[in-house]
Amino acid sequence: MTTQDTRSTQSAEGTDSGESADGAHVTIIGAGLGGLTLARVLHVHGIPATVYEAEASPTARAQGGMLDIHDYNGQLALETAGLTDEFRDLILEGREAIRVLGPDGTLLFDKADDGTGVRPEVLRGELRRMLLDSLPAGTVRWGHKVSGTRALGAGRHEVTFSDGTTVVTRLLVGADGAWSRVRPLLTAATPEYVGMSFVETYLFDSDTRHPASAKAVGGGSLFALTPGRGILAHRESGGTLHTYVMLSESREWFAGIDFTDPAAVTARIAKEFDGWAPELTALITDGETAPVLRPLNALPVGHRWDRVPGVTLLGDAAHLSVPNGEGANLAMYDGAELGKALTARPEDVEGALAEYEQAMFTRGAEAAAEGTELHELLYGDKTPHSLIAMFTGGEGDDQTP
Repeated sequence: MTTQDTRSTQSAEGTDSGESADGAHVTIIGAGLGGLTLARVLHVHGIPATVYEAEASPTARAQGGMLDIHDYNGQLALETAGLTDEFRDLILEGREAIRVLGPDGTLLFDKADDGTGVRPEVLRGELRRMLLDSLPAGTVRWGHKVSGTRALGAGRHEVTFSDGTTVVTRLLVGADGAWSRVRPLLTAATPEYVGMSFVETYLFDSDTRHPASAKAVGGGSLFALTPGRGILAHRESGGTLHTYVMLSESREWFAGIDFTDPAAVTARIAKEFDGWAPELTALITDGETAPVLRPLNALPVGHRWDRVPGVTLLGDAAHLSVPNGEGANLAMYDGAELGKALTARPEDVEGALAEYEQAMFTRGAEAAAEGTELHELLYGDKTPHSLIAMFTGGEGDDQTP
């Protein structure tokens, strides 16, 4: 396999280490779940990879909240990576419980976690740590923010980092998320705002300090929804409640809020939920961290590109969509499937990439379309009864909130 002749130029680190005798090597941009899964699958099969990550260290920033890992993609990816046992050790029991409340706090739907679910919940940060720990020391190069990429011909590409160092690749994988710096090598498509944003807040030690809100959320996930508005929350480790406040508003609307002033943000966002039950609005007003704005962006559904030698994408870099519970799962599955394709066809890398991309395009488009439908159930005119109908298998079209 001659996937890459990777060498650093003008770099304090010198030539990349870890190449096998025939020069096989894969360069991955982004140490998220997808990139790390790819690196792990390659490592299991004896193919070295280097992962370049913009963050300064594994703990440079919070890694997000809960993830439900699905039996048909995310769990399969971890099985391919040989990490099923390690994954099971991370599962937070009871977190598959679901509650749907009306704005007045009325319980509309309540499903306990009875242990029969197939989407166990884990913390994203712990899952990422598990993947990092499964890789040889030095696989991830921290503090390498990509400033640009360019094609050199014959499937070779140059990646330039913000410190002026460069690396030349023969197999480059963009696992660098929504605003991928690798994507322009393949397509001119860029994510566009979908007309809604989340505002994140946290409550800590909630069972003791915020018992009413803790009771409302229950042991797993809470949905409190009206058309175009919603309060969603997860119970994370212990009594931590992680809340996502969803508002269907324009970028300009959010730009009118000074997010450098936490008190002002809290007051303005809470105003949108005047009249809601206090145990729900407390998830906003009692927040113990500064509110964080998360605009939602997406690539066109069905986004794809023509095969370009020596480079490909996975995860959000390839098929960013509105949040639908599939993003992390698909990223890991992409990484595992790409790793399998490369190891199965070591002498035909371009054939492996073409095979991987065709399957990835299809599953990315299907997940994005399903995500659009889910968002209509969550935030459309018939919510929350449309969502309850999905949970129960019933029909909610003739019901009104």
